[in-house]
This record gives sequence, structure tokens and C-alpha cells, in this order.
Amino acid sequence: MTDKILHDVLAAFVKEHFGAPLKAFEQIGGGQSNPTYFITVGTKKFVLRKQPHGPILKGAHAVDREYRVLDALSKTNIPVPKPILFCADTIILGTPFYLMERLEGRIFHDAALLNLSHEDRRALYHSIAETLAALHAIDPEAVGLSDFGGPGNYFERQLTRWSKQWRESITKPIPALDQLIEHLTCALPKENGCVSIVHGDYRMGNLMVHPTEPRIIGILDWELSTLGHPLADLGFIAMAWRTTPKDYGGIASLDLQRLGIPSEEEFIQFYMRLSKHAVTFEPFHIAFALFRFAVIFVGIADRARLGNAAGNNAEEIAPLAERFAEIGLSVLQNGSCLNRQ
Repeated sequence: MTDKILHDVLAAFVKEHFGAPLKAFEQIGGGQSNPTYFITVGTKKFVLRKQPHGPILKGAHAVDREYRVLDALSKTNIPVPKPILFCADTIILGTPFYLMERLEGRIFHDAALLNLSHEDRRALYHSIAETLAALHAIDPEAVGLSDFGGPGNYFERQLTRWSKQWRESITKPIPALDQLIEHLTCALPKENGCVSIVHGDYRMGNLMVHPTEPRIIGILDWELSTLGHPLADLGFIAMAWRTTPKDYGGIASLDLQRLGIPSEEEFIQFYMRLSKHAVTFEPFHIAFALFRFAVIFVGIADRARLGNAAGNNAEEIAPLAERFAEIGLSVLQNGSCLNRQ
């Protein structure tokens, strides 16, 4: 479906549902998965998220799950965009899609936050930890999400799922990724019954920051959300301390004290003081996050080869899969992580 046809069909749809004309329609970059658009209907500004066209993996690009978790969390204190409408009818835009409110704020794709002051960098990192701990404190059953994920053995199930996706990839072999899978399988932590709503991709680029203040006003991109272990999210945000600015905007090798960014240890301790879960952060959790992001990079490369990638720099970031796998191996082999309870 061309942009012109998409625009015209969407214009008719919003006119019917909102009684107002489609005044603006713009695809936005940054994401590599579900195509995302800014639209203006009359005087109201929305964000449209849809599945990509073409073949997709089973269970991937689940915009219905995104909408469901946004709807549930919009009734809590967790900062999320308000969901407006979900449409499962593929006749309209060719795929299911949904509309949510458009938040006005800032998104930083570089974890160094170079445009902020020393004080604001520190305050924003604390807000990131506070927001994550608040998300993990939500009772899934209380918000209607008790069936949002499978019961127990989260890391084992996720390792199996993402390993399968890697095996089915058309990307060239990556020995480091195969080795990382072997090491993670041996290092799987014992099941402790800890369950929370997990975002699945909790990192700087998926967080909306207040226009002028150093605080989170919106968690975006819930495609990978499910019920699982809270340390999966903590491991994901902690990747920033293990990757360099060239590795998708990490902060390793930077002078964090000069920048006002808390150390990895301080950030983890701050989260742990706020967390309601009695958990211990281990090397496995960061290595697992690096493994999963490596497979995500592989998926981006595959979609680029099939001409089905949402972002325009998919081929450029594909080599990061090997880089992240190598860092993950280093984390496990060196045991270089913090144990905090």
C-alpha cells in the first residue's frame, strides 16, 4: 500500500470515526519494527502504530498486545500515552493498527544525554529507575493482565524463543551468538516465582521526557511487553553501561562523574531501594539482555533484506548483533556485574 493510498484510506476512516478531517500524516523514524505515524485529526494529535506489511514471524509485531497493555496501564500511575482506538480489520490499512494520544516531550537516543546539564542528567537517570520500579510494582491481576504472559520460568522460555528466532534467521553465522546461547543456558537462574509486567525493551530511546524537566512522562513501544521477571528490564537498561557511544548510544568509556550520570552500581542500587521485589542482580541478567538485543538486530537485518524494515538504517545497525554477543560473552566470562539485594 503506497503512502498516498494509506493517507486516503485513513482520511476516510478518521472522518467516519471522529467526524473531523485528516489534516496531517507523517511517518516517523527511530523505530525498527512497527511503522509509526504522527497524524492530526481536526485539532487533535495522535500517534498511529501498525504492523508492517509483508511476512512476519508468528507472534511478532503484536499491536493488539501493545494496545492492551497501554489500556491497562493508562488507569494507573505509570506514564503511558492514552490509547484511543484499536482496529483489527486488515481491510482498512492492510494490517491491524491502533491510535494513541501524542505526547509532547523529548526523546533521547543517546544515553549520554549530551544536551542536558550535569544536574538534569543525574535527575533523569533517577527518574528512569523510579519509573521502572513503579512499573514492576503494578499487580498484573489488579489491572486485568493476569493472562498477559505464561506462568514461571521466564528466562528459560525467553531463551528458547529468541534462540529459535536466531536459528530461523537468514543472517550469516555469528559464532559468538551461538556461544552466548550455550553459556546463558548453563547460567540460567533458579525460578523464584517473581513476576511483574515487563516492558521488554526498556531503554533511553523508548522513554519520553518532559519538554523542560528531567523526568519521564511516557514509556513507549510496548511490542515486547509480557509478564516476566523484573530483572529482565533492569538488565536491558543496564546495557548502556556496557556498550560504547558507537554501540547504539551506550555510555561505556565516558567520564560519567563529569557528566553527572550515575555509575551502574549507583543506578542499580537506586532501583533496588525502590523495588518491591526481593531480587539479586547478576551477570546473567545483563548478558541475557545483550543476547536478546543481538537477536533483535538480527531480525532488523533480516527485514532489511526482505525490504520490510520500518527504519531506514536497518542495514547499518545489523553488524551490532555480533558486537552485542561478544559483550555478552565478556560479561558472563568475567562475572563483571553487581550483586545487590
